[in-house]
Amino acid sequence: MKSPYVNELEPNKVVTTSFLVQSKEIRQKKSGELYLSLLLSDRTGDLDAKMWDNVADVMDAFDRDDFVAVKGLTQVYRNRPQLTIHKLRRMDDSEVDFADYFPSSARDPEEMWAELQRVVAGIRNAHLKALLGAILGDPDVAQRYRRAPAAKSIHHAYLGGLIEHVLSLCALAQLAAEHYPHVDRDLLLAGVVLHDIGKIHELKYDRGISYSADGQLIGHIDIAMRMVADKLHALPDFPPRLRTLVEHMILSHHGHLEFGSPKLPQFPEALLLHYLDDMDSKMECMRALISNDRQVEGCFTSFHPALERPALKMDRYWEDEPAPKHTVSAPAPPPLQPARPPAAARPDSPFAGKLKQALNAASPEQEP
Repeated sequence: MKSPYVNELEPNKVVTTSFLVQSKEIRQKKSGELYLSLLLSDRTGDLDAKMWDNVADVMDAFDRDDFVAVKGLTQVYRNRPQLTIHKLRRMDDSEVDFADYFPSSARDPEEMWAELQRVVAGIRNAHLKALLGAILGDPDVAQRYRRAPAAKSIHHAYLGGLIEHVLSLCALAQLAAEHYPHVDRDLLLAGVVLHDIGKIHELKYDRGISYSADGQLIGHIDIAMRMVADKLHALPDFPPRLRTLVEHMILSHHGHLEFGSPKLPQFPEALLLHYLDDMDSKMECMRALISNDRQVEGCFTSFHPALERPALKMDRYWEDEPAPKHTVSAPAPPPLQPARPPAAARPDSPFAGKLKQALNAASPEQEP
């Protein structure tokens, strides 16, 4: 196990550890000398790094997606940790445990796969169940679906992120279908399971997360359409109009033309799929932003382009709450004077005698 991880680094300390190279740039100082600007990572996050000296000795020895062992000084630059590298060497794959460098879901992939199978088993529409069974029953799809991330960087961007995202949507979809009785639960769940299935081929996730050639040229929506069409060849009795509804949900799930959807959602299940997908992705995006933020000071994260805002780190927000100021108590008010009894109840009142006579007349005298 490597140590320390990114989230364990402390400022102003010399460390010796290892990372995965996410990006590598060879830049030029004002003096004309070269330096390296790197983005390093492990399973706990990313770290900006610079190598200012002896660059010519190592700049051709490694590349992006390589593992490197480094020795350097951790510092804080613009309120974020930065590593100044003194020594660096490329590591062989045999020297590392891949689990130390790739973020992954906290849930067990086999457990998530079994849960997804139960969701599909609960679908009552025989045609939709057959389509999902044919797709998920493909061994290559099954293996990839367990491992694929849901995105390169925005949300659920870790191994197992896709199936974790889909299961979250399944739970939300079943609640929503109960709340909106006019919604077809089975159609909605089929859309949830299939909407992002093209990402198993759109992304590469063997060494870091990047786009495949198909991902760059086609994209996950069209890949998903192709996958569905391939399996429907073996299901000749699948209703053509039901096929159109399934395809529309895949095509429209981004919800907006400018977000990559060829079509806008045009029936309740498609619209609901879009909003649930958007909500779940944004909630995970904000969770990850707060959890992985490397701002050293302050209770807000750095600005997030996809969310178009920073996020409040609630733990720091409460920690920074000022203590209540000491205040001088005001003098106690004088005690209240007892209220003057009603005139009829005062012994000196002219009505007191008449009241006593009336009461005696109303109550019979007790026998001795």
